[in-house]
Amino acid sequence: MEVNMSEKQLGEAIRNFVWNIVEIHSCLDAIHKTWAELLGISEPQWLILTAIDELDKGDGVSGVDVSTRLRVHPAFVTTQTKSLEKSGLLTRMPSSTDARFVLMSLTPLARTEIAKLSGKRDTLNASIFSTLGAGALKDLNAKLDVIRKNAERAVRRLAADV
Repeated sequence: MEVNMSEKQLGEAIRNFVWNIVEIHSCLDAIHKTWAELLGISEPQWLILTAIDELDKGDGVSGVDVSTRLRVHPAFVTTQTKSLEKSGLLTRMPSSTDARFVLMSLTPLARTEIAKLSGKRDTLNASIFSTLGAGALKDLNAKLDVIRKNAERAVRRLAADV
């Protein structure tokens, strides 16, 4: 149900939303930093590992797919994944269909280390989302997806205007 708001109320609601997102982002950064420190890696490297873990369907993941997921430059992913490879947490192999692409996969070591954290991660996620049921979380994600798409369009418009 749509509630009529004054421009002032709408402006306040938008500001509150933005600050809530900023605060949530800050908390998630702190959480990711903690997981990364437990593995002896940086927070961006942790995010790269989790993106690869999520995106890999068994054939590896391209750096472009990881950079798209994380919204970072592909060159950044390349330098960070080379470091992760040296530390034994991932493998990088040329694609069998296109040698221009490198496909990355987590090593058994990385999977083991991430699995060691899974209980703590599950407990933390339960505490964060305990007041939301699956349906409410699904609805929230759908609304956030709409806002994300609108924000991406706004960024493109802003860049075109500058």
